[in-house]
Amino acid sequence: MSAVAGEPVSIHILDKEYLIGCAPEEQDDLRKAATLLNQRLKEIREQGKAMGTDRAMVMAALNLANELGKLASREERATTELGSRVRGMRERVERALVRGQQLEL
Repeated sequence: MSAVAGEPVSIHILDKEYLIGCAPEEQDDLRKAATLLNQRLKEIREQGKAMGTDRAMVMAALNLANELGKLASREERATTELGSRVRGMRERVERALVRGQQLEL
């Protein structure tokens, strides 16, 4: 979501309403993010550990950031692996083409 403020969107997190300026094309993503955050906060609270809202927010943010980091690492590894496979295939094709040209001579 960009930092450009737009039309205010009402979201609810832990029974509190927040109005967030958001571009119209990003409103659905904002609502989904708020729903996910609210769900994670409720899970943290249900674990029975007494903690304030600020601490619960930090814990939820850290958990989500950790998950995002793991996904980014997986994506990076997959991209690297895909690049290696494509290079290998290209090299095999080039070798086959060279062999084919040698046979034609």
